[in-house]
Amino acid sequence: MSAASLTIDLDAIANNWRRLSRMTAAETGATIKADAYGLGAGPVARKLAQAGARSFFVALAEEGAAIRQAVGAGPRIFVFSGHMAGDTQTLRNLALTPMLNSVDQVLRHFESLPGHPFGVQLDTGMNRLGMEGPEWSAVRDMVLEMGPRLVMSHLACADEPHHLMNAEQLETFLSMTAGHVGDRSLAATGGILLGPEYHFDLVRPGIGLYGGAPFAEAQAVAALSLPVVQVRDVAPGEAVGYSCTWVAERPSRIATVAAGYADGLLRSLSGNAVLWADRTPCPVVGRVSMDLITCDVTDLAEPPEALDILGPQQGVDDLAEQAGTIGYEILTSLGPRYRRRYAGQAA
Repeated sequence: MSAASLTIDLDAIANNWRRLSRMTAAETGATIKADAYGLGAGPVARKLAQAGARSFFVALAEEGAAIRQAVGAGPRIFVFSGHMAGDTQTLRNLALTPMLNSVDQVLRHFESLPGHPFGVQLDTGMNRLGMEGPEWSAVRDMVLEMGPRLVMSHLACADEPHHLMNAEQLETFLSMTAGHVGDRSLAATGGILLGPEYHFDLVRPGIGLYGGAPFAEAQAVAALSLPVVQVRDVAPGEAVGYSCTWVAERPSRIATVAAGYADGLLRSLSGNAVLWADRTPCPVVGRVSMDLITCDVTDLAEPPEALDILGPQQGVDDLAEQAGTIGYEILTSLGPRYRRRYAGQAA
């Protein structure tokens, strides 16, 4: 069985970064956590560094290793999870900058890595990561005196421009950082689109780099082609797939393609998704299984060799809508079995 082919357009990622960068006077960094949203942290980081990115953001200290190897000693690598127990050696050896999230992390960092660069993450209402107001007030003067490289927070509803939470978080962030003369950051992709008042000194786009909403002007980045293993004729009244959830109403031709939920193509796509043969839609029929998907190719003149699930006719957010999820989950779920091809630069 031939593996499905995932093509990642590094030029498109770099172009998306440049487009977002042109929207702001702030420094434009890049969020490449979760293996660059499933597309390959090393190749993506190298391409973005070549495009001019000098600040990168990852979720975990362990993720910083691939980024540091890709971009070398110069760029900054910020770690959203901060300074966790056991991170000290990794932070020191790879010159990573933890975004401290609590008083405990502040104490751990200052005791175990005195003089090592750090940043601070504040909770302005999302209740996920960062120090809340009272906790921040208790250590604010001490922490700011030590010179954080960045003070940041994260918007909860930036993909909804008219949500009241955006303005509330902005006001809270301004209040919590009043008088701070160093770099501040509030905006990821959605925050960039909200306007300059959200940009501060550094923006850190993520999903917009990879072709996802809410950045409507983004170029598509990922194309996924699934090889056809077998094509069979199905008579009216015959069922296809587990639990017989689809029954043919006409003489049909059913193609079985080599991919399934083990490859990140969610089971919720069953009976909802469409694959494409050039510009002809081929509906998924029956249930998505671990390694295989069946679809109706009756309307094609010839049996196809492969069908596209991501491509010119269908982007990551289109597929996410069919699955009842978001583009982030589609990208980060793409499995390791794909044959990956990087366009725009040798990986």
